[in-house]
Amino acid sequence: MNIHLVSLGCARNLVDSEGMLGLIKKAGWEITDDPEDAHVIIVNTCSFIESAAEESIDTILEMAQFKDGKCRSLIVAGCLPERYGKDIASELEEVDLFLGTGAFDRIVDAVNGTLKGSKCILPDPDSIIIPGPGSPRELTLPYMAYLKIAEGCSRGCTYCIIPKLRGKQKSRQPEHILAESKTLIKSGVKEIVLIAQDTTAYGRDLGKDANLSYLLRDISDLSDNLEADIWIRILYGHPESIDDNIIKIITERSNLCSYFDLPVQHAASSVLKKMGRSHNRDDLYRLFEKIRTADTEAALRTTVITGFPGETDKDFQLLLDFIEDIRFDNLGVFIYSDSEDLPSHNLPDHVPAKTARERYDILMSRQMEISLEINEKYLNKNLKVLVEESPEPDVSIGRTGFQAPEVDGMVYINHSTALKPGDFANIKITDTLEYDLVGEIK
Repeated sequence: MNIHLVSLGCARNLVDSEGMLGLIKKAGWEITDDPEDAHVIIVNTCSFIESAAEESIDTILEMAQFKDGKCRSLIVAGCLPERYGKDIASELEEVDLFLGTGAFDRIVDAVNGTLKGSKCILPDPDSIIIPGPGSPRELTLPYMAYLKIAEGCSRGCTYCIIPKLRGKQKSRQPEHILAESKTLIKSGVKEIVLIAQDTTAYGRDLGKDANLSYLLRDISDLSDNLEADIWIRILYGHPESIDDNIIKIITERSNLCSYFDLPVQHAASSVLKKMGRSHNRDDLYRLFEKIRTADTEAALRTTVITGFPGETDKDFQLLLDFIEDIRFDNLGVFIYSDSEDLPSHNLPDHVPAKTARERYDILMSRQMEISLEINEKYLNKNLKVLVEESPEPDVSIGRTGFQAPEVDGMVYINHSTALKPGDFANIKITDTLEYDLVGEIK
């Protein structure tokens, strides 16, 4: 039997998809990239914001068309059914089974058609089974892997649905993470990206001596002991849970990317308070000054939300000034996405959609200028680049240590010698663009 899986949303969702594929492959079924050739199709969905939910529904309807052919079963998993439950199940009659975020481990029975009971299976998200040593996993790429170190989130941001969808934070045991790291390194992975909903808060729920700085130290030491040339990176940190020890270990170890992904969401203290975040504008300035003091070349990335309820022109100007002052290497902007099941929905003074879009355009335009100005400092410099693909015999595409996969810019490499995905190459930068770099083999 052939199985096709579509994974939507963030890297954390991708890890769930890879885990389901690992279980499916272990059960003896074949995985196909062609939905037309599949007997069972799985869509692992995202519903973090309205546009993600819409993309999930569009994808489900697209995959449902294949039920006119070989496909005998369409399974929808993840955040969409977890958020909307039986309401979405009644609207999507084309779907044979819905699995919530606490039911990923039941995918084999779902594919086999042996699950009993409701069409919509929604266990408590806090019952999500944290993968242990040796849990099967089918990597999307052979040279780069996301490593989920915790599940869920214990914060109460008013704009965020994640705690409802994933439950409270549940950190993996450090020895289990180290065991998976060792497996990934020995398999030839060149970049390990640690992820969670609140990555820098790792270990705080374990009730013992476990935290991210210790974990980073141990993975770094493991890599050195295995004499592996790899990058270790973290994504999805939080301004309130990153501490001096995390900053110190990241900026001191050569195999840890000096890359700080810290979504601030806003820079006006009044807006941050309405968002349910405990830090204020001054805290953010101090944090990024501390990082840049530890490493003047550290790469800074963040995301912000504009159009949040109550955001005034003055608040927006404070946010724009903050971006001008900090000069992030990479920055993403979201327009506030409202929904009745969010606490922020009940806040007064919702921002008109047109105003929010105008503010979004201003932020993105200014960040494009900042990114270009930052990129210009790399002209004629030699940079270590991880090759990701070679669309043409003499052209490859890769990333530097200050460019995270999928969310940041790329390096376009002109070369005459053969390069393959997973190679590290020393590249001389010959041109700079708004987000990307162009170079050639040194």
